[in-house]
Amino acid sequence: MLQKILLVEDDATMRNLLSTLLKLEGYNPILYQESRNHNILDTLHKELPDAVILDVHLKYANGLEILQQVRQINTFDTMIIILTSGLDYSTKWREMGANGFLQKPYMPDELLIFLKENLP
Repeated sequence: MLQKILLVEDDATMRNLLSTLLKLEGYNPILYQESRNHNILDTLHKELPDAVILDVHLKYANGLEILQQVRQINTFDTMIIILTSGLDYSTKWREMGANGFLQKPYMPDELLIFLKENLP
């Protein structure tokens, strides 16, 4: 069974590029469609992804707040969460509860290496 990767990214171009890349590498990308009325926690419970690529600066939400909420739910204890941002969180991502951090713009290989090293 393909490993599910939830893409929480408000930039449609980036979301589509990552989705294509992940499909080519044998993953099952799930695109989170951000809206004011849609709660990411509902999507996480429904999909139970193996990993989440979570942008910090979203249109309708704050990725750091989402990360904090997710880490308070026992069901998601082992879920791999990779923060992404144009700002540098390289010294803070661990204490925030993420498993990794990629500063934009990042090379696709950086993401793939991280996934291969951190997913079972």
